[in-house]
Amino acid sequence: MRSKTTIGVAIAALLCMVTVPCFAADVAKIGVVNIQKILLTSAAGKIAKVEISKKAREMESTLNGKKSEIQKLQETLERESLVMSKEKRDEKEREIRIKVNDIKVLKNKFEKDLKILENRVVQKIQKEFEALAQEMGREQGYLLIVTNQTVIYAPNSIDITDELIQIYDAAFSEKGGSFDFKTTE
Repeated sequence: MRSKTTIGVAIAALLCMVTVPCFAADVAKIGVVNIQKILLTSAAGKIAKVEISKKAREMESTLNGKKSEIQKLQETLERESLVMSKEKRDEKEREIRIKVNDIKVLKNKFEKDLKILENRVVQKIQKEFEALAQEMGREQGYLLIVTNQTVIYAPNSIDITDELIQIYDAAFSEKGGSFDFKTTE
């Protein structure tokens, strides 16, 4: 009888030891960060977006210049095709086809370069925010800080994105408030 009581007490003690940490986890400080919001609303994110858009417009302008050059060649060919020899006309058509192909290659290169630049900028901002979140977590006693991409549900009360953005923007303006595209590698 005594051994059954001892086993019962041991099981009760074991259950208490297992359930106490579960209740303690309810008071643990947990934070959630919205990376997309950081990229869209932080000062660095806004400046990066403007600079990337500027770069995209420059690329588009270059492509438009090349397209208008091809259009002029086509107009010239149409106008003068009746008085041109067949060899000359074939040569002009070949020149136009080569230029059209060159534009396609250049457009693909520009798109690839722009994606690489965007990825570098996003990675740089994310890396800086991760370091800031780690520092904030240590200083403010957070048990866990996660991105909202890995969380199915979290109440707004544990979203620390705005607080991180304020801290990051202050640090960003101290650094001069500009985004250095050369150091994004």
